[in-house]
Amino acid sequence: MTASLRPRYPKAFRPLAGTRVLSLALNLPGPAAAARFRALGAEVCKIEPPSGDPMRDLSPALYRAMHRGVPVRSIDLKTEAGQEALEAELRRSDLLLTAFRPAALRRLGLSAQALAARHPHLSTVAIVGYPGAKSAVAGHDLTFQAEAGLIDGPRLPSTLLADMSGALLVVEAALGALLQAKAANRGSYLPVALSDAAAFIAVPRALGLTRDGAILGGALPEYGVYRCADGYVAVAALEPHFARALADAAGGRTRRHIARWCRAHRAAELDAVARQHDLPLQAWAA
Repeated sequence: MTASLRPRYPKAFRPLAGTRVLSLALNLPGPAAAARFRALGAEVCKIEPPSGDPMRDLSPALYRAMHRGVPVRSIDLKTEAGQEALEAELRRSDLLLTAFRPAALRRLGLSAQALAARHPHLSTVAIVGYPGAKSAVAGHDLTFQAEAGLIDGPRLPSTLLADMSGALLVVEAALGALLQAKAANRGSYLPVALSDAAAFIAVPRALGLTRDGAILGGALPEYGVYRCADGYVAVAALEPHFARALADAAGGRTRRHIARWCRAHRAAELDAVARQHDLPLQAWAA
């Protein structure tokens, strides 16, 4: 988990060194984005309410991974003292991350207009559920995925696609805002909607590429998940040279040939064959 949160950039690659990010964003997308900023060399600080971040109770391990190296202050922003402490932090920061709905931001004095008046240098990325007129509508990763057509039936999704891809869109928006602020000497206020992140992830499916029976939905025997002797193997031999190499290894390129070959080998054996023959396979014991 930690490796995926902190990409394997060279140690000397710190393009955001000297940039200070202040996060008020609770739950998953904001802290995930903050972890990426840390990987890029930024100084990241976080303010949490006295009740803490709900993620800490839902998954202590995930909370620790997301907040490694991030100092966290507990401040009640609804009090005068809390507002004064927040203002001091904002004056020192280049980028603010929020994850409140617009009405809550207005109550805290953190609307786009209020921030521009008090802190014209500051760029803000505001994480919201839905864009525009729907920005006050309640939602969560599950509802964003459902709206984007990423859920089939009653089974829960295997991961939080909208939250995690939304974190990457937050980083993208923030990098653009920081570049523009450097050129214009003035910050930007950019909302990032998690529903838009889910819709972006869903584009191949929406265009029919991965639906049942489509080219990446089961139509090609060279692209699928098969049983092996002790688990499963993901086969992704799409390009012609990969398909030919798979056919040579499996003794044919039909679904029957590939399925029989997979069942005859254990996961470790298939991984070894993949390395030997330069095949895009990934097997795992189950």
